[in-house]
Amino acid sequence: MSTIGYLTTTIFDFGAIKSLPTELEALGIRRPLLVTDAGVQGAGIAASVLTHLDPATVSVFAGTPPNPTEEAVREGVVAYREGRCDGVIALGGGSPIDLAKGVALAATHDGPLANYAAIHGGVGKITAKVAPVIAVPTTAGTGSEVGRGALINLTNGSKLALISPNLIPKRAICDPELTLGLPRLLTAATGIDALTHCIETFLSPLVNPPAEAIALDGARRAWRFIQRAATNGADREARWEMMMAALEGGLTFQKGLGAVHSLSHAAGALRSPTLHHGMLNGVFLPHILRFSAQSVGSKYAKLSDALCIPREADLADSMLDLVQSLKLPVTLGEMGFEAQHIPQTVVRALADHSNATAPRKASAEEFEGLLRAAL
Repeated sequence: MSTIGYLTTTIFDFGAIKSLPTELEALGIRRPLLVTDAGVQGAGIAASVLTHLDPATVSVFAGTPPNPTEEAVREGVVAYREGRCDGVIALGGGSPIDLAKGVALAATHDGPLANYAAIHGGVGKITAKVAPVIAVPTTAGTGSEVGRGALINLTNGSKLALISPNLIPKRAICDPELTLGLPRLLTAATGIDALTHCIETFLSPLVNPPAEAIALDGARRAWRFIQRAATNGADREARWEMMMAALEGGLTFQKGLGAVHSLSHAAGALRSPTLHHGMLNGVFLPHILRFSAQSVGSKYAKLSDALCIPREADLADSMLDLVQSLKLPVTLGEMGFEAQHIPQTVVRALADHSNATAPRKASAEEFEGLLRAAL
């Protein structure tokens, strides 16, 4: 078993979940709130994790929606206070982990969550008083277990990022065993999310060679093993590699993302239809690779080399082929997104924090064109 000390402390390998009691004790957490969702609970994963703990000391909140909301954060805070909790265990994919960060913040900081949104100058308002979080991912995609941000759909209809080093979980327990039962579609969608994190970080124009090296390694792992993991969910090597790719995506996107995520965050803010973040990334990634092609210098060639794609091949087409082979949606229309959703999505995409690190920043007209092309 590996312990990785980078941004936070990560315990990584099959069987890592057994370290949960030790890590709770190390952080001084005696009455944790377990934040999860109905899917993880229904699959029996939450019950399995609870066997490692004294159930009398643990409160459970399983009300995480597919895209975390401010309302759910407030409900989680009620559970936190009723349980007299002193820390949070986040169990699940990106949604429960982000929601857990929101609960850890809202339980210790006053005022509406919008006050702490990055685009409203909230980064400096998030203090070290944030309740300690231990993140236990059950998917290989989001990287939120080592990320400094949480994306929350606010009651006013906006989807905003809470960003602070104080939101990085104090521990990440990454046990590929917990992903063995993940369905094919979710394996593919979350895997595309991990791949997109690595690609967008690598293409970001900010100068950060260590982050770029991690991004290339993560992209290489995801590209090599996503098909195997989706085809055979019991493939332990593929599950290990995909969880590592997801972890690396979370470590590296501290450098910043780009227009794929600007659009995915914006479309994901819709209350209806509810759109899966990883699937949105799969739809937008080929379009943004074409859009940014003249703004990245030699990086497409370096990325192609890392993925063993011939340099003469079209990188966007290669990504589209991958998404199609995984039987994921390749258009927004397949997901229920309609032309009527475009204006509000453009507004949200322009305001998204990921624009700041895009290699080519899109105008309102260009975002609209990209959405129509993806429709």
